Amino acid sequence: MKIIGLTGGIACGKSTVSAYLKQKGAVIIDGDKISWELSEPHKAIWQAYVNHFGTKILNADNSLNRRLIGQIVFSDEVEKNWMNKTMHPLIKDAILEQIEICKQNDVKVVVLDIPLLYEAGWDKFADEVWVVKVSRQLQIKRIQDRDKLTQQEAENRINAQMSVEEKAKRADVVIDSSAAPEITLQKVARICEERNLSF
Repeated sequence: MKIIGLTGGIACGKSTVSAYLKQKGAVIIDGDKISWELSEPHKAIWQAYVNHFGTKILNADNSLNRRLIGQIVFSDEVEKNWMNKTMHPLIKDAILEQIEICKQNDVKVVVLDIPLLYEAGWDKFADEVWVVKVSRQLQIKRIQDRDKLTQQEAENRINAQMSVEEKAKRADVVIDSSAAPEITLQKVARICEERNLSF
């Protein structure tokens, strides 16, 4: 079984690459999806946030107010560190459990689709790491368009992660996704061929 760590900066096009690899037959272990599932009311991450911040971070329907939490943790280093220290072990356990299930089911290619792969030190679970990148200007524009954030909010989110340049330096494969999605996917198809990936 080959495990590929797939990461990159926020809004760099990682999801496009991940969707393509899934279509080819890879099993995707999605760090964001795991985080969302654990953030549902009364699940582990939800409980941790409520214990820490109180009910002010809840919406009327009891769900987490992600925008408010984002404003708090991405503008305060202490809170950001608390969040990472608390969330990472919960998410890591779920990831390792899913890797184990893939092994038992003789899956050929597993993709760890995780934005904070390097920051959390989870690149050690992968055989190789692919980084998807774009320029900072394009990153800011994409985040603002996608999440309806101010430029400052977009920059805070980018600054909360390791820089894309640093990730690219450490990667086995770097995919520039500045162009149209179909051009990015042509690059990914070539990479799969070069690396003899059989799904």
